[in-house]
Amino acid sequence: MGHRDIPVLETARLRLRAPEPEDYPDFKATFASYRSRFMGGPLNAYETWMLYAAEIGHWEIRGFGMWMIHLRESDETVGMAGGWAPAKWPEREIAWIIWPDKAGQGYALEATHRVRRYFYEEKGWETAVSYLDPKNLDSIRLAERLGCRKDHQALTVDGSDVVYRHPAPDALRGTQLAHGIDMEIAHYRDPLFKPKGWAID
Repeated sequence: MGHRDIPVLETARLRLRAPEPEDYPDFKATFASYRSRFMGGPLNAYETWMLYAAEIGHWEIRGFGMWMIHLRESDETVGMAGGWAPAKWPEREIAWIIWPDKAGQGYALEATHRVRRYFYEEKGWETAVSYLDPKNLDSIRLAERLGCRKDHQALTVDGSDVVYRHPAPDALRGTQLAHGIDMEIAHYRDPLFKPKGWAID
């Protein structure tokens, strides 16, 4: 599968599609900001350009990668979610990032839940992990809401990250966990829903 063959995924609020040149300014602004501190940032202009080129090239090399998350109503981008497995990664990762001004509206939960279902049902993945900075409490809480559990036996990328393992396909299919995730995502579509008491994304 090449870059031009990237499938479009949809949810109630979101449309996930291939990263394009016009999406780069939001990506650049995010990775130049404090928001990217848990992903190797903030990055300078050259580093950001190289990382965005890698996002596109990853699809060519691996046959999977990160989608750009668009709002279906307006088509604006709010972040990225998808698969990530560059050289030296011990396992295939499910990753996400939301632009700073779009955080807290459940977009990462909704998008990541959808891409995980794609990898499990369409690509045949039996497992996946997320490599997280132990100080990144927002992403750790999101991983837990997705049913992930810390895997103390799994290899880390560089020894400074923690590994959260996603539930296997059978642990999600038609289960209370899956229904709970769907229910939380539905809450975010309610304009009166105001989540409290946990880190959100």
